[in-house]
Amino acid sequence: MKNSIAERVYDFLKNYPPFNLLATKKILEIASQVSIIYLEKGKVIFNENDEIHKQFYIVRNGGISLYKNSNDKKALIDICDGGDIFGLRPLISKENYLLDAIANEESIVYAIPIEIFEAVSERSLKINKYLLTSFASNSFDPYTNEQNSNVFTDYIENDNLAYSNLHSVNYTKKPLTCKANATAKEAAIKMSNQKVGCIIVVDDACVPLGIITNSDLKNKIATGLFSIDISVTEIMSSPVITQSKNLTVLDAQLQMIKQKVGHLCITVDGTSNSKLIGILTNHDVLASLGNNPTVILKEIKRAKKTREIREIRIKANQLLKSYLEQNIPLSHISKIISEINDSVTIRVIEISLKKMATPPPAKFTWLALGSQGRKEQLLYTDQDNAIIFEDVSKEQYTETKEYFLQLAGHITKSLHKIGYEYCPAEMMASNPKWCLSLSEWKDQFNEWIFNVDGEAILLSSIFFDFNAIYGEVSMARELTKSIFKTLNERTLLFTFLAKEAIASPSPLGFFKQFLVENNGDHKDSFNIKQRALMPLINAARLLTLSNNIFEINNTAHRFERLAEIEPQNKELYQSCSYAFKALLKFKTKQGILHNDSGKFIKLESLTKEEKLKLKRCFKPIREIQEVLTIKFNLSNMR
Repeated sequence: MKNSIAERVYDFLKNYPPFNLLATKKILEIASQVSIIYLEKGKVIFNENDEIHKQFYIVRNGGISLYKNSNDKKALIDICDGGDIFGLRPLISKENYLLDAIANEESIVYAIPIEIFEAVSERSLKINKYLLTSFASNSFDPYTNEQNSNVFTDYIENDNLAYSNLHSVNYTKKPLTCKANATAKEAAIKMSNQKVGCIIVVDDACVPLGIITNSDLKNKIATGLFSIDISVTEIMSSPVITQSKNLTVLDAQLQMIKQKVGHLCITVDGTSNSKLIGILTNHDVLASLGNNPTVILKEIKRAKKTREIREIRIKANQLLKSYLEQNIPLSHISKIISEINDSVTIRVIEISLKKMATPPPAKFTWLALGSQGRKEQLLYTDQDNAIIFEDVSKEQYTETKEYFLQLAGHITKSLHKIGYEYCPAEMMASNPKWCLSLSEWKDQFNEWIFNVDGEAILLSSIFFDFNAIYGEVSMARELTKSIFKTLNERTLLFTFLAKEAIASPSPLGFFKQFLVENNGDHKDSFNIKQRALMPLINAARLLTLSNNIFEINNTAHRFERLAEIEPQNKELYQSCSYAFKALLKFKTKQGILHNDSGKFIKLESLTKEEKLKLKRCFKPIREIQEVLTIKFNLSNMR
C-alpha cells in the first residue's frame, strides 16, 4: 500500500533546494521519515541556547520568524516562508542554537531527520555548498558585524566548483595550545585571554592529542559535571581530525560535515602523528568560499578609466546574482552593493576632478538621491544626484557654479557609460536647478515645505532621501538640521505626504487578485515598484520625518527604528521592514531574470508559491496605510 502522506511530502520537497538536487528515490526515502509539525502563531520551535535537535526544518505553509536576542531585546533577523530551510546548526555545527525560531502565523513545518538526510546526500558537493551558505546566512549576526564595521567576511560567492575545489583554504596559524598536564581552569584562562573558541592539547613534540572548545567548557565544566581543576585530558575531544595545509575549501566542507566537527587540526603531513601547524574553523571555511567583495572595492579604487570601472561594476552584478541565488538576507546584500555603488561614484568623481583645469574653487558635497540615497539601489537605475557647494560671494558665485556644473557633466557622463542611465526628469547635478549653494538648498527645501504643491510632493520623494557620498559631509548635515527645523515649524507637508503614501491602493483587488496595468506597453503586468514598494518607502519616510529621526534613509532601517520608538506598533513596523526587503529582493531577482529593472512582472511567469509569498507581503502595506490615515486625519480625504 502506498504511503500517500510521504508522496505529498515528496511532491513538496522535490521543488526546493537542496532536495531538488537529489534523485527521486532519495527524496522519497527522506519524505517517508519526515515529521509533520503543526504550529499555532507564537509557537516556539527552538530558542537561543537550546540544545540542538536531531532534525532540521523546512516551511511547508505559513512563516517562521528567526530572532536574535540582544540586550533583552528580540531583533527580527529573517522570516522563513514556504520552501525555506532553517535550524541547520545541528547539521553543520555541534553548538547550541543561536536564534529563536517562532511561528509568525499558523504554520506547517516538515522536520527532516538529519541521520536519514546525511545517509542519502553524502558527498554531494552541491548540497553541501547549499547547506553551508544557508547556514551562513541564517546564523549571521548583523548587529555584531555592523559594530565591527565588517560587512564582507561572512559572504559566500557561488564561484564555479572547479575553482573552489583547487582553492586552498586559509587556516589560523600558531593556534592556541596547552600541554596534557594543564588543568581545565588554565586552559579556560588561556582561551579567555586570547579571545578564541578552542585550545589544542599537545605533547612535548607539539603533536595534537585533543581539542577543547567553548562547548566543552560550558557542557562539562559549567554544568558541574567535572571540576574546573581537572586535567584537560579528561574533557578534551580525542582523537582530533587532522588535515594537511593544502586542504581545499570543498574538501574542508566535506570533512567537517562528514565528521560532524567544527574544527580541523592542520599538521605538517596531515596525519595525527605529526606537528601541529594550524587550526581550521567553520568560520575560516565560510570566509574562504569565493572572492571577497573587498577585492572589487580595491579594484575600483585602483581604476584609472571609466571603462575599467564599468568592467568591475559588472562583477558586482554577478556577485549580486550569486548572493540572491544563495538566499543571503537582503539587508546584508544591500550593504555590500551600496558600498560598491558609492565606491564607483567616489572613483568617478576623483577621475572627473583630474579632468578639470583647476581644483574646486569652493568646498562641495556630492549627494546621492532616491534609491542610492536610501542604499536600496541593487540593479542599475536612473541617476538621481545633486551638488551642494559652500556659500561664496556674489562676485564668485557665477564662476563657482559654472565650475561645478562642468564637473557634474563629467561625472554624470561617466556614470552613464558605466551603466547608470540619465534621469529622464534631469534630477541630476548637471542640471543648474540641482547644483546649488548651501543657502540656496536651504531655501529650496523651505519652499517645498512651506508652499506644498504637486511638484513639491514629487520632488520630496527624491530629495528628502539624500546621502552625502563625497566631499564636505558637514554641509549635508547642516542642510538636514535646517530641514528638520523648518519641518517643526510647519507640519502641513506631513498631511500631503501622508495623502501621497496612501494614494496607491492595496496591491490586491476585492477578490484578492493582483491589480495589474490596464493599458500601455506593460498591460496586464503587475507594477511591484508603484503598488508595493513605493507605499512602504513613502510611509517610512513620512513617519521618520514626523518623528524627527535624523540620518536614517534606508526604508527597512527606518521601520526598525520606528519599532523601537513606538512599541505599540512594533509588530507592524517589523512586518513592514521584512515585507519591504522581501519585495525588493523579489523585484531584483525578476530584474536579473529578465535583464530589466524588475519593475513590471508578468504574473503568468510566477509559480503559485511565488504569488503566495508576494501576497503575504501586501498585508503590512494595507495596515500601515490604515495607521497613516488615522495618525494624519485622512479619513475624509480618501
